[in-house]
Amino acid sequence: MTAPTTIPVVRSLPAPGHYLCGLTWADGLLWHSDQDAGKIWAIHPGFGEVVRELACDRVRADLTHHDGVLCQVGDRPKRIVLVDPNTGEVVGTKPVKPSNGRLCGVEMGGEGLWMCLRAPAVLQLRDFETMTVRREIPIVGSPSGLTVVNRTVVYGEFDTGLVRAVDTRTGRIVGTALVEGAPTGMAWDGYSLWYCDFRARRFKAIRLDDVLH
Repeated sequence: MTAPTTIPVVRSLPAPGHYLCGLTWADGLLWHSDQDAGKIWAIHPGFGEVVRELACDRVRADLTHHDGVLCQVGDRPKRIVLVDPNTGEVVGTKPVKPSNGRLCGVEMGGEGLWMCLRAPAVLQLRDFETMTVRREIPIVGSPSGLTVVNRTVVYGEFDTGLVRAVDTRTGRIVGTALVEGAPTGMAWDGYSLWYCDFRARRFKAIRLDDVLH
């Protein structure tokens, strides 16, 4: 079987830290969390400058946002830590039951909160208010982060460098692509897919069409 060709990177920005975890898009900015630094940064997508820095020593994995609040996967066992994006104050938490360390990716979509979990690998759609599971889709590989584009969930695999797209209506994988480096957190800015390249310590943007074809 022929190995997949690495798809092109259309934008690349430096990360402010060294242990790249979460990534999401809100208010025209890339929001990024770093476990070792214990920080959440707001990054301007133009040249990558940091426009806001928040202390958050509870960072464990991915990051999203909902209703004006940052939603950080944090703590042990993992839960959703709700963070004020203006002050960095923790304004609440949401347990993700059953409590464990499987949760690695989160992103809010039109249907609710999408999560990816490892061992076994699944996508879950949860109600944000109650955290109850509304749908569960088995997936392949070992996911490290995800984002949502309409009815498509896109997730990355740190170990293989693969990015996969799943049609949430059918549960089928509708695209697989090899990207540069080791993807962790992912985000959609309305035009491009962004991912954290953990090894290169950079944010990289790719085209959704390159993943789907």
